[in-house]
Amino acid sequence: MLYFIPGYLSVKQVTMTSSTQKPEEVRSKRRKELEADDTEGLQLSSTDTADPVLSDGLQSLYKPESLEQLLNEMNKEIKSLLAKYAHILSERAAMDASYVHELDGILKEARTLENHLKQKKESLKQRFAMIANTLQS
Repeated sequence: MLYFIPGYLSVKQVTMTSSTQKPEEVRSKRRKELEADDTEGLQLSSTDTADPVLSDGLQSLYKPESLEQLLNEMNKEIKSLLAKYAHILSERAAMDASYVHELDGILKEARTLENHLKQKKESLKQRFAMIANTLQS
């Protein structure tokens, strides 16, 4: 029994060597073989007609030196982005520290004002008490 292997035997050779088969079987096998050839042809033609720039780009990705170069460039970009990110974070941390310092100053000033106002209030209470005592006597 012979099997059809694309590229090894032609369709004529397969049908001639298997002449003991019935004509219907030969026709159905022939149809199957042609369908298989058509699907293989479509697969090959779709890869053959691909964009040459795309295929060159894909081929260049598989070259070890270009892949290494691409990885090095990506590594540089990532390091650059991380450095920018770290710089931005340090700037924000410095701003946050300055805000904290400024808020501490404002709170300190508010406490001194509060203490001053409490002292004024007490002095006014004492003064009014003295005035009320002098008016009663």
